Amino acid sequence: MNFTNLQIETENLPKVEALDLKSISKSYFKIIILNQLALYAILIGLVFGVRYFIEKEEEVQLNLGYMLALVLGFCVVNFIISFLAFKKRKYAIREHDVVYSKGLIVHSVTTVPMSRIQHVEESRSWLARHFGLATLKIFTAGESGSDLSIKGLPHLEAKQIKEIISNKVNGNN
Repeated sequence: MNFTNLQIETENLPKVEALDLKSISKSYFKIIILNQLALYAILIGLVFGVRYFIEKEEEVQLNLGYMLALVLGFCVVNFIISFLAFKKRKYAIREHDVVYSKGLIVHSVTTVPMSRIQHVEESRSWLARHFGLATLKIFTAGESGSDLSIKGLPHLEAKQIKEIISNKVNGNN
């Protein structure tokens, strides 16, 4: 028995850029907005709450405007980044693997081979149920926690994908 370890020409490998990735549901952006509005409300509430802890009233009034402008600026920038990052969330289910792409500043593409998947879980928060969405969690061997989590899938589509992956993992192609 001879050992061989041939080099693979990277030019011949399939290109991830050529993969037709599917965007997650636009309804998921509503959940992102609601979560951010809650955060923004807390931040703005903290700015106005500061005036009760500072004794010199005239200093508070002067600085309150600056603090509020800073918080509102943060909120606007955060919202824009979230919107642009949302557009980068895409996935693909292929014959031998699952691919998930996300991230604006730090872009990542995660590929999980079907042969490594141990089980698949579908979960729904109360807000996701309201919008008819679900999260698909894919677990692989040797790790604690889910290795891939695709949030914002339409509920029926998440169930179908879960069924497809479960059948492949269990050998029921």
